[in-house]
Amino acid sequence: MESVEEGLLLKERELVKWGVIWEEVKEICYLAGPMIIVTLSQYFLQTISLMMVGHVGELALSSTSIAISIAGVTGLSLLLGMGTALETLCGQAFGAKQYQRLGTQTYTAILSLFIVCIPIAVLWLYVGKLLTFMWQDPQISHEAGKFIKWMIPALFAYANLQPLIRYFLMQSMIVPMLISSCITICFHIPLSWVLVFSSGLGNIGATVAFGLSMWLNVIILASYMKLSPACAKTRAPVSWEVVNGMREFFQFAIPSAVMICLEWWSFELLILLSGLLPNPQLETSVLSICLNTISTLYAIPFGLSGAVSTRVSNQLGAGNPLGARVSVISVMLIAATETILVSAAVFASRNVFGYIFSNEKEVVDYVANMAPLLCLSVITDSLQGTLSGVARGCGWQHIGAYVNLASFYLCGIPIAASLAFWLNFRGKGLWMGILSGAALQTILLSVITCCTNWEKQAAMARERLHADEKSSVDNVLL
Repeated sequence: MESVEEGLLLKERELVKWGVIWEEVKEICYLAGPMIIVTLSQYFLQTISLMMVGHVGELALSSTSIAISIAGVTGLSLLLGMGTALETLCGQAFGAKQYQRLGTQTYTAILSLFIVCIPIAVLWLYVGKLLTFMWQDPQISHEAGKFIKWMIPALFAYANLQPLIRYFLMQSMIVPMLISSCITICFHIPLSWVLVFSSGLGNIGATVAFGLSMWLNVIILASYMKLSPACAKTRAPVSWEVVNGMREFFQFAIPSAVMICLEWWSFELLILLSGLLPNPQLETSVLSICLNTISTLYAIPFGLSGAVSTRVSNQLGAGNPLGARVSVISVMLIAATETILVSAAVFASRNVFGYIFSNEKEVVDYVANMAPLLCLSVITDSLQGTLSGVARGCGWQHIGAYVNLASFYLCGIPIAASLAFWLNFRGKGLWMGILSGAALQTILLSVITCCTNWEKQAAMARERLHADEKSSVDNVLL
């Protein structure tokens, strides 16, 4: 009789456990869905501009593509990476109910990123001359330099936008981000059309439209933060705490930026290496198609990573290690399901999706041959992207930076170069190399996550938050 009762009790506990996980799955999906839309909308702002420029002429398209690539490598990737530091700082502060710190840290991030933008903007002023100095085509270099100069206002808008997105995300306030993204994309399409084709500005019109759309997004989110009663408890007065918090922000922002940039730059390096292969036009076109496909699909794991970062940081800040562990288990179940569905869809459409980017049969056939490797990349990107969100929620950015350095630059890139040039695998070899780096990254992040002492992480988060709170009080008294 007792054994039957014990069995029923165990079953009840299991049901409760799976019930908790199911509730957490729903919570993460509630956050991740809109975040995916927000990510895609930002990605499509550039894509729409590039598509319209493509109808202006070959020179405009080539110079714009180079300028956007340089802007991503030298500026946007850095600001995105630094902005993700707030997923640790704001997320844990919100979990600990230190609501005023959320607003103060957001202001600190905006000020810090604004300062970082200044040397980047100076660099962008001389991009045209630098490209010419690097033996690039003079005409393309001039047009790319002119395009990226007009992109400087968008750079400063991006520096404001990234902290604002984290401010809302860490509070699970998804509606403002969703509304602002939809308004921005609806505004951007007709504006781009007018400025590119009707105004006579050509490709410069595209970058002006991009900057105006980015600032519109910033204005909507900042206005909501300033005026909405929902943000009343997290709005903080502007004080010297904003400046005093810069040191702590950079302690998390620098490794966050390194973590994001190392991975971003490795794929850009892949495209550069493809230009050294025999028949570089074909190889570069195919790898660019594959990279664009992966970049678009990466919006899904990036949305999941933002959601799990929010949940983990909130739980750790609240001193709830069990809740953080449940969040990790739940998001990995979602990620595993997503990888199966998306990779299956990519493989099933392998013979046709190349036509989205090109009408050349040679290109489409090459893309179809790359599809199995592309499916494996979908799997590794989904898993490592989600695990990177766990790392940001815990404040492991420095560990993530070391993992990415080892995975891509000590493993992935050397293997890619060896397979492509020595063993003559060409474009497939390059992709296999970067795939091996992503696989190693996934394995290392999985091991680190599995070995995590969540009780210790929660204690460390609470200790840091209380130390910062005491320091703030002391500064006020002084």
